[in-house]
Amino acid sequence: LAEFFRRTYGPTGAFNAKPFEGSRSWAGARPEFRAIAYDSSGIAAHMGLLRRFIKIDGADLLVAELGLYGIRRDLEGLGISSSLRVVRPVLQELGVPFGFGTVRPALHKHVARLGRGGLLVVKSGIRVRSTLRDALLDKPPTRIDDALVVVLPVGRPISDWPAGEMIDRNGAEL
Repeated sequence: LAEFFRRTYGPTGAFNAKPFEGSRSWAGARPEFRAIAYDSSGIAAHMGLLRRFIKIDGADLLVAELGLYGIRRDLEGLGISSSLRVVRPVLQELGVPFGFGTVRPALHKHVARLGRGGLLVVKSGIRVRSTLRDALLDKPPTRIDDALVVVLPVGRPISDWPAGEMIDRNGAEL
């Protein structure tokens, strides 16, 4: 898996592949569940999830954070909707009201396509605070991103997602 992530994230910048050096198959928090797709060429796609409470403008909300998404470069354009459909029954079994994740603004068009099908909702203008992966004496313990927030309604309708301008992950990004 570590090699898969290095190959998948490396073309987006060496810094993005760095957290997967050695045999480490996660970048921040360890996933609770992994969906891994294989084909004759090896690992085709991966998605991790982690149940956690996030705070939206101070209000606690149970979610399953979706992250560590990757698809082999030769399969790009075929995978995220399939991955979400595979993971959805797991989310229902875990009893979470929402799946939650963040993506870089550069991926807006990519994830917005999924929103048109009603699978998820993409929200912008929300800041997300995360604990840094490694504690460093010369850096603050958290960072704040202006990422796109992806919400997947699972046990409750999207209308139950709280309004707010700041999400605190209460931990490291998955």
